[in-house]
Amino acid sequence: MDPKKSTENGVEASIASNDEDLYVCDQYSVASSVDSAAEEMLRNGLDPVLDWPSPDIYSPDEDCDLQQRKRSRRSSTCSAAGADGRESENDGVSTERWRSLDETDVEPLQLDFTPVQEPGPKFLPSNCSSPLQFFQLFFPKKTMQSIVGHTNVYGSKCKDVGNPWLYLSLKDLKSYIGLVIYTGLLKCSLLTEYWRKSQYFSPSFPAHVMSYQKFVTIANTLHFSDTIEDEKNYLKKGTAAYEQLGKILPLYQLIREACKTHFHPFQNITIDERILAAQPRTGLKQSMEDKSTDRGYKLFALTDCTCGYTWDFFIYEGKSCASQNVGLSYESVMALLDENTLGSGYKLFVDKFYTSPTLFRDLLYKKIWACGPIWTNRTGFPKTVVNRLSKNAPRGTMRWIRDDSLLFVEWKDSQVVQMCSTFHKAFEGDTVQRKVKSDTHRTLVEVPIPAVVLDYNRIVGTVEPSSFITGHYRVLHKPKKWYQCVFYHLLDIAVDNAFILHKLVAKRKKQKALTRKTFLEMLVLELIEMDGENRFEAASVSSANPAALNSSSPSAPVSAPPSPESSLPEGTHRPKHFMPDSALGRRKCKLCHLKTPVVCVTCEVPLCFQPKRDCFNQWHEHKVFIRDGFNFEST
Repeated sequence: MDPKKSTENGVEASIASNDEDLYVCDQYSVASSVDSAAEEMLRNGLDPVLDWPSPDIYSPDEDCDLQQRKRSRRSSTCSAAGADGRESENDGVSTERWRSLDETDVEPLQLDFTPVQEPGPKFLPSNCSSPLQFFQLFFPKKTMQSIVGHTNVYGSKCKDVGNPWLYLSLKDLKSYIGLVIYTGLLKCSLLTEYWRKSQYFSPSFPAHVMSYQKFVTIANTLHFSDTIEDEKNYLKKGTAAYEQLGKILPLYQLIREACKTHFHPFQNITIDERILAAQPRTGLKQSMEDKSTDRGYKLFALTDCTCGYTWDFFIYEGKSCASQNVGLSYESVMALLDENTLGSGYKLFVDKFYTSPTLFRDLLYKKIWACGPIWTNRTGFPKTVVNRLSKNAPRGTMRWIRDDSLLFVEWKDSQVVQMCSTFHKAFEGDTVQRKVKSDTHRTLVEVPIPAVVLDYNRIVGTVEPSSFITGHYRVLHKPKKWYQCVFYHLLDIAVDNAFILHKLVAKRKKQKALTRKTFLEMLVLELIEMDGENRFEAASVSSANPAALNSSSPSAPVSAPPSPESSLPEGTHRPKHFMPDSALGRRKCKLCHLKTPVVCVTCEVPLCFQPKRDCFNQWHEHKVFIRDGFNFEST
């Protein structure tokens, strides 16, 4: 979009270029040079700095030709330096030999685990118990009010002149977020299916919350920053002062800080990489080589292996932000691991994209252990072939080599596995069961396994991938703006972290925690009733008026087929529980404002119905009661 093109709105003209589709990234984004060799290596899980040169990619910066580089790779003893002064991939341990299983390794230095704070939930309000209260630790009311204000300003300037903007309220935003989460719980093939007018084949809940048109309007106009500041920032584009994440920066910084405030990681941690694209892939937790980076931004997150809590994260803004000396894999880890706020003695588990001898040595200097699989062509990996593991070695065969604090291990499973670690001994007598092929059939036998492989599978294998609660919604309705896509990923982090805190707090209090599904269901109900009102917003499929409300029969329950209570004669007031379990789904009593599981089926008003707090009968003894802002005579 040409920013100089005239539009009906002056502000829109100045920021339109920055509001392009998520898939159109600027020159500093990840997709700015998809066809370049460096980006191709990044998509394949290789770091262009640490893994360059490659046999398949010619680098014009190298002062040796292709044949010279091939000959240098075949040599196990010679080393060469590139034009930038870095050591080539052949530099590593070349004077040692690979050792066998029966050779004894030295015990590495053991560091004490000394976190800055006690691991677990931190700084939680004493009354924090409901799903909404945990969620508001990351999305506080003040933040939502700010989003409402920015969205109203942006929407009023973008709306057509003949169609005036209808200002949103805080309730509208919370209801919208609740419905986005709802689409992840109850999945339809099309977004319009949630508002389908069918007695038998449609969910009636969304239509009782807001109209489809209102929902889509909010989705298309969500804004998180001051439009005046956006305009000023746009004028700086192309300079060092330009802030690429300006339109999401306030919310991005707030949630990032909240994640670190309310939790401190346990000893085992990992780096989780995610692609901020409109249409998600199947699961977030994949190795880097399985992720396409030519669409959207990359988000690197420091995750606790014990519970899956996202403690810190940052968004990679493009090649211009990455150092040309140590590589993206090195910098992304160092940006997330601050020993001053984290502590020492942590054990970091990473995948092939991050593992490098340089990184592991520098982490050990910070008193942080690390281990993970490693590419054999990575700078610093041993190049000696003496006693190296052969391709046709039997299952369970291993070789290892130690370079001071670094342990390199090769182990034959179904394939050859290469690992690097700073806190493991080569072999500690562990075994696993594997099926080994014999002459006639496969036999289950015990085979030796290196300690580093066993630990890595045990720790990383238990980390559940983020479930993408907003993922299905983003498939049905792709965000039109890149910063809206980032917002849904931030929402994912907030929801997941809120549920994890709920589980940890329940465990600390020796209480039974809610299941994730129940937690999300309750969060949806609480978000939609965020202002304490006791019925769903009846705005939607058709516009209601006071006369119609006065003469109409009582509304049916919003998410279930008509029940016997809903068909009672008008004027009959009977109490009914919201849910089968009275401890779940409680709402505020209309009279005393305390929590109650009971509702009047005719008035649709939550009221206490207890011997010592009989708000139900007190409410109906009045001659006049209020519903939806209109007065009705009690019958």
